[in-house]
Amino acid sequence: MTARTGVAAELGHVDAWVFDLDNTLYPPTVDLFAQIDARMKAFIARELGLAPDDAFALQKRYYRQHGTTLRGLMLNHGTDPETFLEFVHDIDHSVLDTSPRLAAALAGLPGRRFVYTNGSARHARAVLDRLGVTALFDGVYDIRAGNYIPKPDPAPYVDMTGRFGIAAGTAAMFEDSAHNLKPAAALGMTTVWVRHPDHSPAPAEDLSHCHHVTDDLVAWLEGVAAS
Repeated sequence: MTARTGVAAELGHVDAWVFDLDNTLYPPTVDLFAQIDARMKAFIARELGLAPDDAFALQKRYYRQHGTTLRGLMLNHGTDPETFLEFVHDIDHSVLDTSPRLAAALAGLPGRRFVYTNGSARHARAVLDRLGVTALFDGVYDIRAGNYIPKPDPAPYVDMTGRFGIAAGTAAMFEDSAHNLKPAAALGMTTVWVRHPDHSPAPAEDLSHCHHVTDDLVAWLEGVAAS
């Protein structure tokens, strides 16, 4: 599903394609992020001496307040980000299967392709390797590259486009979080919201910054490439 018609015509100017990683390049039904979620809770419980339920509540509160749980831990507890990232991304990536359809759809896009993630580059490479699409990407911008400042803070978006030489007016960004598309749209990027059931906006929320909407990234990309 798209928010507007004539998608291919609207995207004819795009020569840089920026993708979020988790629950965007692979569907949330894979449930890979559930492993990361559990590891974050375990890390907080261990480091702060909290009961699991209290650790989980703090984890989600920091995510809502700061964009990532890590940012909240850094600001409020002085947590070392590398220790956190290494622990929470020590997961079983084998639940991801190679996706020939995704690879073909990405290969059909003109120009360059990038990953922009609030996670680590190591985790991103593991995901891309499992999906079989590593060679199709020209760069990964991770939370370390952004000085541990997460989306949707506008600063790393500006840094990311500058680092890769991306002209925002000829770029498209894909995200499972509608909130994370606001800075991209403000920069002039075309935005595509890959809807996630856990990131449903409020009924009256303004989604005008989401230029296109889809429930199936691969099918959407296939439609663009075939047009």
